[in-house]
Amino acid sequence: FYFFKKKTLQSNQAMADAMKGAAKAMKKMNKNLDLPALQKIMMEFEKQSDTMDLKEGMMEDTLDEALGEDDDEEETDAIVNQVLDEIGINLSGALSSAPTTQVASTNEGQADADLQARFESLKQS
Repeated sequence: FYFFKKKTLQSNQAMADAMKGAAKAMKKMNKNLDLPALQKIMMEFEKQSDTMDLKEGMMEDTLDEALGEDDDEEETDAIVNQVLDEIGINLSGALSSAPTTQVASTNEGQADADLQARFESLKQS
Protein backbone atom coordinates (compact mmCIF):
# COMPACT_ATOMS: atom_id res chain seq x y z
CA PHE A 1 0.00 0.00 0.00
CA TYR A 2 2.84 2.41 0.87
CA PHE A 3 4.53 1.54 -2.41
CA PHE A 4 1.50 2.80 -4.41
CA LYS A 5 1.24 5.88 -2.23
CA LYS A 6 4.94 6.63 -2.82
CA LYS A 7 4.47 6.17 -6.61
CA THR A 8 1.43 8.47 -6.55
CA LEU A 9 3.37 11.16 -4.68
CA GLN A 10 6.30 10.84 -7.09
CA SER A 11 3.92 11.13 -10.06
CA ASN A 12 2.28 14.20 -8.53
CA GLN A 13 5.70 15.77 -7.93
CA ALA A 14 6.77 15.05 -11.54
CA MET A 15 3.56 16.60 -12.82
CA ALA A 16 4.03 19.68 -10.61
CA ASP A 17 7.61 20.06 -11.88
CA ALA A 18 6.43 19.74 -15.49
CA MET A 19 3.71 22.34 -14.92
CA LYS A 20 6.27 24.64 -13.29
CA GLY A 21 8.51 24.31 -16.35
CA ALA A 22 5.59 24.90 -18.71
CA ALA A 23 4.53 27.98 -16.73
CA LYS A 24 8.09 29.40 -16.94
CA ALA A 25 8.17 28.78 -20.69
CA MET A 26 4.77 30.41 -21.19
CA LYS A 27 5.82 33.41 -19.04
CA LYS A 28 8.98 33.82 -21.14
CA MET A 29 6.98 33.56 -24.41
CA ASN A 30 4.42 36.10 -23.21
CA LYS A 31 7.23 38.43 -22.16
CA ASN A 32 8.85 38.18 -25.60
CA LEU A 33 5.56 38.49 -27.50
CA ASP A 34 5.23 41.99 -28.89
CA LEU A 35 1.49 42.44 -29.46
CA PRO A 36 1.76 45.83 -31.20
CA ALA A 37 4.32 44.43 -33.65
CA LEU A 38 2.15 41.35 -34.28
CA GLN A 39 -0.88 43.57 -34.83
CA LYS A 40 1.12 45.73 -37.25
CA ILE A 41 2.17 42.62 -39.19
CA MET A 42 -1.42 41.40 -39.40
CA MET A 43 -2.65 44.79 -40.60
CA GLU A 44 0.07 44.89 -43.28
CA PHE A 45 -0.88 41.36 -44.36
CA GLU A 46 -4.54 42.37 -44.66
CA LYS A 47 -3.59 45.49 -46.63
CA GLN A 48 -1.43 43.54 -49.07
CA SER A 49 -4.11 40.87 -49.43
CA ASP A 50 -6.71 43.52 -50.27
CA THR A 51 -4.33 45.13 -52.79
CA MET A 52 -3.74 41.75 -54.43
CA ASP A 53 -7.51 41.11 -54.62
CA LEU A 54 -8.04 44.49 -56.29
CA LYS A 55 -5.29 43.83 -58.83
CA GLU A 56 -6.71 40.39 -59.56
CA GLY A 57 -10.15 41.89 -60.14
CA MET A 58 -8.70 44.54 -62.44
CA MET A 59 -6.84 41.87 -64.43
CA GLU A 60 -10.02 39.79 -64.79
CA ASP A 61 -11.97 42.84 -65.95
CA THR A 62 -9.23 43.73 -68.45
CA LEU A 63 -9.16 40.18 -69.83
CA ASP A 64 -12.95 40.10 -70.08
CA GLU A 65 -12.91 43.38 -71.97
CA ALA A 66 -10.06 42.25 -74.23
CA LEU A 67 -11.70 38.94 -75.01
CA GLY A 68 -15.15 40.47 -75.06
CA GLU A 69 -16.80 37.34 -73.70
CA ASP A 70 -19.94 38.94 -72.29
CA ASP A 71 -20.59 41.56 -74.94
CA ASP A 72 -19.71 39.34 -77.90
CA GLU A 73 -22.55 36.92 -77.28
CA GLU A 74 -25.15 39.66 -77.02
CA GLU A 75 -23.66 41.52 -79.98
CA THR A 76 -23.54 38.32 -82.05
CA ASP A 77 -27.17 37.56 -81.27
CA ALA A 78 -28.16 41.09 -82.26
CA ILE A 79 -26.28 40.86 -85.57
CA VAL A 80 -27.75 37.42 -86.38
CA ASN A 81 -31.25 38.65 -85.64
CA GLN A 82 -30.67 41.76 -87.79
CA VAL A 83 -29.46 39.64 -90.72
CA LEU A 84 -32.39 37.25 -90.36
CA ASP A 85 -34.80 40.20 -90.27
CA GLU A 86 -33.18 41.70 -93.37
CA ILE A 87 -33.60 38.52 -95.38
CA GLY A 88 -37.13 38.02 -94.07
CA ILE A 89 -36.70 34.96 -91.90
CA ASN A 90 -38.73 34.86 -88.75
CA LEU A 91 -36.80 32.34 -86.69
CA SER A 92 -39.47 31.77 -84.05
CA GLY A 93 -42.13 31.37 -86.74
CA ALA A 94 -39.94 28.98 -88.72
CA LEU A 95 -39.28 26.85 -85.70
CA SER A 96 -42.93 26.64 -84.71
CA SER A 97 -43.84 25.30 -88.15
CA ALA A 98 -40.98 22.78 -88.22
CA PRO A 99 -42.04 19.11 -88.22
CA THR A 100 -42.01 17.45 -84.83
CA THR A 101 -41.96 13.82 -85.94
CA GLN A 102 -38.79 11.82 -85.64
CA VAL A 103 -36.95 10.84 -88.76
CA ALA A 104 -36.19 7.15 -88.93
CA SER A 105 -32.52 6.65 -88.27
CA THR A 106 -30.37 4.46 -90.42
CA ASN A 107 -29.08 1.25 -89.05
CA GLU A 108 -25.93 2.36 -87.25
CA GLY A 109 -24.61 -1.18 -86.99
CA GLN A 110 -24.76 -1.59 -90.76
CA ALA A 111 -23.06 1.77 -91.30
CA ASP A 112 -20.26 0.76 -88.93
CA ALA A 113 -19.87 -2.58 -90.72
CA ASP A 114 -19.68 -0.80 -94.10
CA LEU A 115 -17.01 1.58 -92.80
CA GLN A 116 -15.04 -1.29 -91.32
CA ALA A 117 -15.19 -3.18 -94.64
CA ARG A 118 -13.96 -0.11 -96.51
CA PHE A 119 -11.17 0.32 -93.99
CA GLU A 120 -10.09 -3.31 -94.39
CA SER A 121 -10.06 -3.02 -98.18
CA LEU A 122 -7.89 0.12 -97.93
CA LYS A 123 -5.45 -1.67 -95.64
CA GLN A 124 -5.08 -4.52 -98.15
CA SER A 125 -4.34 -2.15 -101.02
